[in-house]
Amino acid sequence: MKIKTTQLIAILWWVVAMTALPILAHGSIDQSPEAVKKWFKELRHAKEKLTELHFYVHDRVTAESPASVLVAQANATSKSPTMFGATYVFDDPMTLGPEPSSQIIGHAQGISSSASKEDDASQIVIMNLVFNDGKFNGSTLSVLGDYPFFQKYKEMPIAGGSGAFRLARGLVTAIIYAYNDTTQNEIINFHVLVLHY
Repeated sequence: MKIKTTQLIAILWWVVAMTALPILAHGSIDQSPEAVKKWFKELRHAKEKLTELHFYVHDRVTAESPASVLVAQANATSKSPTMFGATYVFDDPMTLGPEPSSQIIGHAQGISSSASKEDDASQIVIMNLVFNDGKFNGSTLSVLGDYPFFQKYKEMPIAGGSGAFRLARGLVTAIIYAYNDTTQNEIINFHVLVLHY
């Protein structure tokens, strides 16, 4: 199936818009324009704090109900050693522990695309970490960065957030906890350091 650039852009914007819906439906923080304006006015008195989060992301490509699906690829993708051009949309569960049965605290939702033509596989990742349980229920962290698959530590910057993470900045360090060569399913250990108000 060949997808035109305009179709791909439309799909990507739709995915970004859809990832915001759970926040509006389940958020516990008032996100009305009036509440946000009040929050900004009180910001000068607020003290920035550092929050450390640790959880696991379950990326299932070939499960009965996959959480990651291929939505676009170039004609040459299948011939590329790095799968250059392969673009996936994902909605991966985030859990407290590495076991799939562990408590779900949210979802990593976004897009990844193979962006390296050379020997080392690297993806560009655009994702929202959507929290739907616990202290940060209804809040998100927006992450945009490089995901060098074969490096031990994959450091991705936090570009912002919503809810409890308004004006957030920080880093996500991802480490592959488990990977299955046959299924390409993986469990990723996320260490998050985030500065927010």
